[in-house]
Amino acid sequence: MEQTLAGRTALITGSTSGIGHGIAMQMARAGAKVMLNGFGKPEEIAAARAEVGVAMGGGDAPYSAADMSKPDEVRAMVADCEKALGACDILVNNAGIQFVSPVEEFPDAKWDAIIAINLSSNFHAIKAALPGMRKRNWGRVVNIASAHGLVASPYKVAYVAAKHGVVGMTKVVALEVAQTPITCNAICPGFVRTPLAEAQVKPLAEKHGVSEEVALRDYLLEKQPSKRWIEVDEVASLALWLCGPGSGGVNGAALSVDGGWLAA
Repeated sequence: MEQTLAGRTALITGSTSGIGHGIAMQMARAGAKVMLNGFGKPEEIAAARAEVGVAMGGGDAPYSAADMSKPDEVRAMVADCEKALGACDILVNNAGIQFVSPVEEFPDAKWDAIIAINLSSNFHAIKAALPGMRKRNWGRVVNIASAHGLVASPYKVAYVAAKHGVVGMTKVVALEVAQTPITCNAICPGFVRTPLAEAQVKPLAEKHGVSEEVALRDYLLEKQPSKRWIEVDEVASLALWLCGPGSGGVNGAALSVDGGWLAA
């Protein structure tokens, strides 16, 4: 079935680069009007807006600089989307940060920031977007969780806790909207090829005294049976499908895109 979002509007957090930008591009190409959000250098943000704008048919895509750690800014972002695009039909909660440390050494400030951006921002955005979705009698919420929303790894206490919370939140929202044409689902990617993820390979190679190819296969992708990166477009294609025709019966799911990680 053709994936068309003609006439729909989408707000995607953390969409100036990486997974969020890939989702924005696919949704724009499918006909949606898209608002971007995220940090970056001014020229990088301008380039992202221009690229998505071209995919939408011309002009720069609207953009919100809202800080996802600040609830008031998250709520204002949803309101800005509704003002700029006329609605917020699709909400993709993608923004996230990471920090790695043993629990007993984990900085309190890092815990607070990761919980705020990776978990609480999803709550505030969903809470702000749902009334409009109910009023228009249609909506899609897609939360980008992680394989770490379903299983754990050491040294990632805040990230794992936040992503488990995202999966739980997804299920609660799904139950509350179950008798409406609104759905809420989570996507749980494994290691996705993004500039931030690729930057981890060289330090691993140096630490273990191996080639970057071996470091990628045997250390970074140790738990990913495919032994290859998940590509951004593989995650974006699932997000697009969850918002397109034929997806209405999928609600409250935590869908893995992880090269077989969760099968092990």
